[in-house]
Amino acid sequence: MDTGVLYVSVPYRTCGHLCCCGCGQEVVTPLSPAQWSFTYDGESVSLAPSIGNWSLPCQSHYWIRNGHVRWSRRYSPVEIDQNRDRDRRLLTQGPETPEPTQPSRLRRLLQFWRS
Repeated sequence: MDTGVLYVSVPYRTCGHLCCCGCGQEVVTPLSPAQWSFTYDGESVSLAPSIGNWSLPCQSHYWIRNGHVRWSRRYSPVEIDQNRDRDRRLLTQGPETPEPTQPSRLRRLLQFWRS
């Protein structure tokens, strides 16, 4: 992956990028109603909700909004655990989604710039 590039695969319902802190770790965000969604307005992309890299050594936390990285505050270990519990609940409550039916390759849609 290249720095500053958000890769999107709609058929595989996933986005990927290198961590915005510069540590070089790959970050994968599954696209689903209970996880992340992205929007493309014809010029820039946004990814929601925020990306909390709790499993990485950097534990960076940021938003990708309108093609820019917006840094968020660092979460405490208790907040990280609460977030993970909430995410698990949302995933178990969500509807099943069908497997992709068309072949796909990871495509570069947009480049986002550090703010």
